[in-house]
Amino acid sequence: MYANRVSLTGFLGKDAEVKTTRNNASFAVLSLATKRSWKDRATGERQSETTWHRIIAWGRLGEYAANLTKGMHLQIEGEIRTREYVHKAAGKNSAEVKKSITEIRATGIAKLDRSKVGTVVEGAAA
Repeated sequence: MYANRVSLTGFLGKDAEVKTTRNNASFAVLSLATKRSWKDRATGERQSETTWHRIIAWGRLGEYAANLTKGMHLQIEGEIRTREYVHKAAGKNSAEVKKSITEIRATGIAKLDRSKVGTVVEGAAA
């Protein structure tokens, strides 16, 4: 049996971006920050590290995600996806460079803001 499931809880770093594919399919892109903290054994000081995650939401879930704004506390359910693309740097003699990106394809989004009742929307990836 295989499973590719991820659950992230964090805060949006900027408002959702709505993008469109060449085939006119729209999707939302979210930038979610998660944080881990620990106590340094050598110094006894608290340390922390923030990790940024690129979240992609398609279909009905993408329509919902399009209205999410910076600072919202969210829980994202989804699967990890890695894809490659070719990037051409600016300039006359620039070469094409093959790059890789890892992102989360969302299957569910829950608002965790304390001021409002949490809303959960789940949808299958398109």
